[in-house]
Amino acid sequence: MVLQLRRAALAVAGISALVFLVGLALGRDGLWHPALVVTGFGVALGLGALARVASYQYTAWIVACVIAALTYPGGFDSWGGVQLAGGILMTTIIQLVMFGMATQMSISDFAGVVRHPRGLPVGLLGHYLVMPLGAFILVSITDLPAEIELGVILYGCVSSGLASNVMSMLAKANLGLAVTITAMSTIAAPLATPLLVQLLGGRVVDVDVVKMVFDVIQITLVPVTAALLVDYIKTAPRRARTIVHGAAVISAGWLVFMVAGGWSALTGNMSPHGVTAFKSLYQIAAAILIAEAYAAAVNRWPVVTRYMPYASMFGIMYYNTITTAAGRDALLDVGITLLIIGLVHNLTGYVFGYWGARGLGLDKASARATTFEVGLQNGGMATGLATGMGLLGTAGLAAAVFSPLGNVTGSMLANYWSRRPIDGPVDEPDPVDADEAERIEAVGAATTGIDAEARQ
Repeated sequence: MVLQLRRAALAVAGISALVFLVGLALGRDGLWHPALVVTGFGVALGLGALARVASYQYTAWIVACVIAALTYPGGFDSWGGVQLAGGILMTTIIQLVMFGMATQMSISDFAGVVRHPRGLPVGLLGHYLVMPLGAFILVSITDLPAEIELGVILYGCVSSGLASNVMSMLAKANLGLAVTITAMSTIAAPLATPLLVQLLGGRVVDVDVVKMVFDVIQITLVPVTAALLVDYIKTAPRRARTIVHGAAVISAGWLVFMVAGGWSALTGNMSPHGVTAFKSLYQIAAAILIAEAYAAAVNRWPVVTRYMPYASMFGIMYYNTITTAAGRDALLDVGITLLIIGLVHNLTGYVFGYWGARGLGLDKASARATTFEVGLQNGGMATGLATGMGLLGTAGLAAAVFSPLGNVTGSMLANYWSRRPIDGPVDEPDPVDADEAERIEAVGAATTGIDAEARQ
C-alpha cells in the first residue's frame, strides 16, 4: 500500500513537472507556481519507491518545503495571527528538535572521552578551529552582504549535530567515537561558539557575547540536559527518582507562579543580561518538567522513542521553511554563492576530519567517524542563534542552505563507504550498547527513510 502510494506520488510529480514547464514557457505564474510546489512534494513523497535514491527522502522533503517557501513566502509569515518566525516560537521549536534528537543520546556517551585520546582532539579541533577559520576565509574572499557573512561564520562555529552519528552508522565507522565527539562538542559550545563568533564575526555585526552564551545554553544544553535526565531516570535508584519527581513538582509550581505574574515582578528592575540569565532558570524548570513527563510517557508507551526523531525532522523542516520564506529575496540574490561556499566548507571539514585522523595514526573506521563529525554542523543551533540576534532572514540563511547540503553529501559519502569494507588494521571499536544503537537507528530511519533491515 505504501509503495503504491509512493509510485502514485511520482506519477503526480511527473504530470506536475510537465504543467510547470508549460506554465513557465507561457509566463503564467498562476500555473507554474502551484505546479512547481506539487512537483516538489510529489518527488519527496515518492522517492522511497526508488531504492537507489531512497536515502535522500528527508532531504527531498526539505527541498520541497524550501520550494514552497520561495514560491509563496507570504504563506509562511503568520497563521491565525501567530508570527511563524517569532523568536519565542522558533526558539521553542528548535529546543524541541534538540530534545528529540538528544533523546537518542545517553549519559554513557561521555565516558568515551577517556577511550579516545587521539580521535576526540581531531573532532574538537575540526569543529572549533578548522570550520570557523574555513568559514571566515570563504566569506573574506566573496562579496556577501554583511549579515549573511555573519550567518556563514555562525554556522562554522557551532557544534556537531546528531545527523553525523547517523552517517557514521551507515558508513560502518567507529560509532562510539562519533557519539563522543558530538557529546563533547555540545558541552563546549556555550563558551566556544560565542567567543569564536565575536572573534571572527565581530567586525561584521556587534556580537553580545554574554547574551549569546545564554542563548547557546537555552538552545542546546537545556534540552540536551533534559534528554539526559530522561536517560538517567530509566536506571536511577528509587531515592534518586523520588528527588527528580520532587524537582518536577517544584518546577511546575515555579512555572505557574511565573505565568501568573512572577516574571514581571522579578524581572522588572533587572538588566537585559540579568533577564537573559533569569530566563535560563525559567527554562531549566520547564526542562525538568518535560523530562519527567517524557519519561512517564516512554514508560507507558515505549514506542514513543521510535517516533521522536520524526518529530525532530518535522521541526527541522519547519525552521528551514520559515527561514527561507523570511529571507527569500536575499536568498534569490546570493543563493548560488551560498551553495558554493557551503559545499567548499563542507568538503573542507570532510578532508580535515579524515586525513587529520589518519595523520595521527587512527584506523580507517575512526577516520570515517571524524570525517562526518567535523564536516556536519548543528544547523539548528545556528538558526536559533540567528533568531536570537533578530537576523533570521539573513544570518539564518546559511544554516538553511548548508544543513540540507550536508545531508546530501553526507548520505552520498556514507552510502559509498557502506559498500566498501575497511581493509588494513582496525582498532577495537568503542562499545555502543544495544539500546543506544537502536536509538541511533531510529534517527537513521527518520533522516534517510531506510530502516535497519533494509541496510543489511
